[in-house]
Amino acid sequence: MRVLITGAKGLVGNALNEHCAAVGDEVLAYDHSALDITSADAVGQHVRSERPDVVINCAAWTDVDGCETDPQKAYAANAFGPENLARASREVGAGFLTISTDYVFDGTKGAPYTQNDTPHPISIYGEAKLDGERRAQAEYAHTVIVRTGFIFGLGGRNFLSRVVDLARGGQSVFAISDATGTPTYARDLASRLRELAVRNAAGIFHVVNAGDGATYEQFSRVALELAGLDDAILKVVSTASLKRPAPRPADSRLKCLLSAELGLAELPTWEDGLRRFIEELGTTEHIGSLARVTN
Repeated sequence: MRVLITGAKGLVGNALNEHCAAVGDEVLAYDHSALDITSADAVGQHVRSERPDVVINCAAWTDVDGCETDPQKAYAANAFGPENLARASREVGAGFLTISTDYVFDGTKGAPYTQNDTPHPISIYGEAKLDGERRAQAEYAHTVIVRTGFIFGLGGRNFLSRVVDLARGGQSVFAISDATGTPTYARDLASRLRELAVRNAAGIFHVVNAGDGATYEQFSRVALELAGLDDAILKVVSTASLKRPAPRPADSRLKCLLSAELGLAELPTWEDGLRRFIEELGTTEHIGSLARVTN
């Protein structure tokens, strides 16, 4: 399969690039410098030239607070970008899959969100991502939307990806105790993205690792235990205490109602994914310079 991946240097894009190459796909991997998805002309030219079998969009602006203070940039990347890719994919008859977010929900349900739940974003980031879903579907009926969240993996710069490295570096780890999601290992997500691309089943899918979900604090404690580190280094904080520009959903756990209908097995538990991630980290030293990293 000839696969064009955007955002290929990001956490998910890199995992997807590696997975597709490993199973024998011909991978056309573009980072932002090589393909700016906000440019309709550039997107059209690249897709027409490469003529992939499927386009998988991993590009996004995921700085939630940055989106809140720069809505124009947020919509360009997260709404108009997917629309441009959907249009170009339709024009060449390629499959199209784009990644969305659990932040399209407000977090007040008190249970995992399914495709039957009505989105109600509470941040510019969530609003832009939801608009991107709708624009892509309106442009191309065969669009596959994948909502996910709480992603961790090699190369990630977010809190979930760095908690072990920070702790190994002797730095204090500030973990939020009142924000819950379903942790998702980038490699497991990448595998499922390709499975959905092969099936080309249009619609909205919620892709997360199995399990009841966790707060950042709970995730951190499990991560440190698996890594053989003392969780006394954790500094537990509340969402409100961080006083960030953008609001976040308090409970954005996801559950998929459609995967089983396609014969897709439940992904491994997030604890299993976390164990494999920590094994990958091994003794590699790539500790960041910041003492405080939060999502």
